Amino acid sequence: MNPRKRRRLYFAAALVAAGAGGAVLVLGALKDNVLYFYSPTEVAAKHVAPGVNFRIGGLVEMGSVSHGPHADVRFVVTDGRANVPVDFHGVLPDLFREGQGIVAMGALNDAGTFNASQVLAKHDEKYMPPEVVQALKKSGRWKEGGT
Repeated sequence: MNPRKRRRLYFAAALVAAGAGGAVLVLGALKDNVLYFYSPTEVAAKHVAPGVNFRIGGLVEMGSVSHGPHADVRFVVTDGRANVPVDFHGVLPDLFREGQGIVAMGALNDAGTFNASQVLAKHDEKYMPPEVVQALKKSGRWKEGGT
């Protein structure tokens, strides 16, 4: 192999190594910023570890909302198959109510309760977050035309 071909081979190998290193850095940075979405059934099935941030969505179970001192709220999110208790400290959206679809962001604690840092409610009678619709369809609780 002459020196010119050897130089091209080294350059190509260095280029591939740099590309692979860049890909590893990008994927590592994205891993910290990705929030996965789970339905209550998936939370139970996948045994999500405590402290891992993710989004949970479903319907607020009827009769489950209780207000505590200050701005503490406790409720249960369900998809018809499984339930996940949720604790939230803060002001809930105006459209939050029992039987409506929500998406909450936060993490499970050691007791299996979801500590929500943010709660989002649907913004009108016809809209439901796509992830919640898919979870409700999987559980057989979805009614076409809204809930």
